Amino acid sequence: MLLRLLYDDQLAEAAYLIGCQRTGEAILIDPERDIDRYLHAAASNGVRITAIAETHIHADFLSGARQLAEATGATLYLSGAGGDDWQYGWLDQRSDGGAYDHVLLQEGDTFSVGNIRFQAMHTPGHTPEHLCYLVTDLGGGADDPMGVLSGDFVFVGDLGRPDLLETAAGVEGAREVGARNLQRSAERFLELPDHLQVWPAHGAGSSCGKALGAVPQSTVGYERRHNAALQLAGDADAFIEGILAGQGAPPLYFGRMKQLNRDGVPLLERLPSPAEYGPAELAALDTRKTAVIDLRSWEDFREGHLAGALHLTRGPMLLAACGSWIRPDEPVVLICQPLEVDQLTRGLVRIGVDNVEAWASPASLDGILSAAAATTPQIGPDELEVMLSGGAALLDVRSSAEHAAVSIDGGTLIPHTRLLERLDDVPSGDLLVMCAGGIRSAMACSMLERAGHVVTNLRGGMHGWQMHQRRLASSGG
Repeated sequence: MLLRLLYDDQLAEAAYLIGCQRTGEAILIDPERDIDRYLHAAASNGVRITAIAETHIHADFLSGARQLAEATGATLYLSGAGGDDWQYGWLDQRSDGGAYDHVLLQEGDTFSVGNIRFQAMHTPGHTPEHLCYLVTDLGGGADDPMGVLSGDFVFVGDLGRPDLLETAAGVEGAREVGARNLQRSAERFLELPDHLQVWPAHGAGSSCGKALGAVPQSTVGYERRHNAALQLAGDADAFIEGILAGQGAPPLYFGRMKQLNRDGVPLLERLPSPAEYGPAELAALDTRKTAVIDLRSWEDFREGHLAGALHLTRGPMLLAACGSWIRPDEPVVLICQPLEVDQLTRGLVRIGVDNVEAWASPASLDGILSAAAATTPQIGPDELEVMLSGGAALLDVRSSAEHAAVSIDGGTLIPHTRLLERLDDVPSGDLLVMCAGGIRSAMACSMLERAGHVVTNLRGGMHGWQMHQRRLASSGG
């Protein structure tokens, strides 16, 4: 049996290529939308993709299942469990007419890809239709599973959050129902043998759980001993309270992903091929109509940038902010290094931001910045009280859990990925923007500037403020 983890660092998402080397057949589990890399991986390993499966209807990226089925003619294995509201609505919408070759799975159903057997386990909680797949290598002589594809149910060190149907998709009252279902699924998971490998769909940095580990896989036995959420599974009330506590507001784009993945992800004719812009094209941009993503350092950005540009930081926060602040039909221009263009373009396509029009190097931007360039002020924690006493409003863009643990009196809390939908709640006048360490607040400052607000970033955020308070206390000040 061949197993390859195909990992997306930008979204902390794991797809799996599992192949039977005797027959040359393979399955792709939980693909993203830019499918050329999966086709390349299959060809490089001497197999062809004849099957595609999903563990559930995803919220954090656009599924590539439909795109891959178009390209390969592979059979789709998808959940038929979980009720009428969360069934796939695109299976009869092939581009050339007719239906995709598909099988809807219920609890206990099995199918084979070559000499590898997959058995569906219905594990509701993260979503009502969620499936895990027990994997048995019959070709290797085994008659019992070696591992479980756990999707967004069991991660390394955590479980998938059960609140997204309510907090992201707007299904009222779904979080408690999801938590109760998740508890029952967790009890069932603990009945599996310790030796089973656990292959999850996400790692550290994903918004689909609270405390995901950075190790790519685990075992049932290890999770039994060390997964804090699983250790509460025997006490329903404690489990529900614990799993719902501290879940941050999901990125704003999650609701759109959920709906499109259920009803039909638009097919891509090809990946975007952004043009290269020089100083003249950059100078002509209207940043009210075009989203300019500036990936230079915060220091460079705040000292001079195109008015209305978005400062974003590389890593998992980048796409969460893009998906939450950029409209899906909005043209996008990247300011980045040439070698980053393809990766960034793919990341945007994976969250449905397809109109990546152009890119420009930081050197091209430097050619048009002058004393008239937009700048973003920043203060240290020692200046906070003076600024607030002068009439500025404090805007805290951390999560609700962070705010509940420690906060500064008088601030308004709006998590940074929910700013676009809550612009009416942003205080008027001068804003002092803060987060835990100054990174999210810096990004939020650029988004708020684009929306017309006058902002100042708090350097060091809450951590810097606390250190400043401790220094004052130790000096008797």
